Amino acid sequence: MSVNKTAVVIITRNFRIEGEINCIPGSRLTDYMNEVHRFMVVTDARVIDHGGQELVKGEFLDVQVRNIEIILPAENLV
Repeated sequence: MSVNKTAVVIITRNFRIEGEINCIPGSRLTDYMNEVHRFMVVTDARVIDHGGQELVKGEFLDVQVRNIEIILPAENLV
């Protein structure tokens, strides 16, 4: 099965996470979130505190879904 890397921004109570998730071509971010259970994989990830300081940078990050307050495609940022 083919996948598309989708750049996303994830906002939690304490952090902003920027990275990529693997979505099935033609699917929406909403579809992806409905399929994910406890954790989601974010690749090429950066974790930034709300003051703007980069705390962590890595190729792979597991994000606990229940902590996500906002998730959006990075292309939607102004």
